[in-house]
Amino acid sequence: MKSHTLRVALVQQPCTADRKINLQMSEDGIRAAHAGGAQLVLLQELHTSLYFCQHESTELFDLAETIPGPSTQWLGKLAKSLNIVIVGSLFEKRAPGLYHNTAVVLERDGSLAGTYRKMHIPDDPGYYEKFYFTPGDTGSAAGGGFTPIQTSVGKLGVLVCWDQWYPEAARLMSLAGAELLLYPTAIGWNPADAPEEQARQRDAWVTIQRSHGVANGLPVLVANRVGFEADPTGQTAGSQFWGHSFVAGPQGEILAQAGEQEDVLLVDVDLARSENVRRWWPFLRDRRVDAYGDLTKRYRD
Repeated sequence: MKSHTLRVALVQQPCTADRKINLQMSEDGIRAAHAGGAQLVLLQELHTSLYFCQHESTELFDLAETIPGPSTQWLGKLAKSLNIVIVGSLFEKRAPGLYHNTAVVLERDGSLAGTYRKMHIPDDPGYYEKFYFTPGDTGSAAGGGFTPIQTSVGKLGVLVCWDQWYPEAARLMSLAGAELLLYPTAIGWNPADAPEEQARQRDAWVTIQRSHGVANGLPVLVANRVGFEADPTGQTAGSQFWGHSFVAGPQGEILAQAGEQEDVLLVDVDLARSENVRRWWPFLRDRRVDAYGDLTKRYRD
């Protein structure tokens, strides 16, 4: 098949307590990506602030904003001026007392092409997200559920961080016609963990997402943050975000990968390869959809 190449970019950055500094770092990364020829730019999870979910505080809901709102206006202006598609990640205030962890997609003309509200919400030491975020609205075309977002560069299967551990999410995006899987992410180590345990966690994180590419015959884009962020309460050792943003092809092959420092990762993705790979490995053809009913159960007792 004739190739269909799309140049993509991942912006990997640290974050601070100063929103203006964070936005400037993101903008610098976006502009560098554009200078490198990127047509699609993916930012990391919650890139406008520190990762505030290390502890629970009602005051932190003040960080949330409406969608559309200040950040979508800012991202839309950038997308229009540079003629690129941008995927961002925001703390959304939907209504008083109702908040989401929401990815936003800005089209080349600056319009809001669509949103995705994070479906899987973790609640672990250092990641108290259930306190802050309501799960996405399953089946809602307005922003919830596993619904790809149509853009001028393709149909984007946008998911967020904890979603990346669930093969069901990637599969449903694939079945709905996604051409790429994108994961804005904020994940790191507990600095107190042994180096061997840290390595196992990061390897598992890379492996599970590469497997989504293999199982669905799709490219995978993953943007993670970097830098150390302290726990303001002092109850934990804080989080050392490990970066290692990467792009994998439809057979799980690593096309590009960053390290643990601030970076803008640029790579060309051949979208036509997905068709060829699916012809060689027709997993969708051979699925036994008649035998998967128990997948809707929590557990088979």
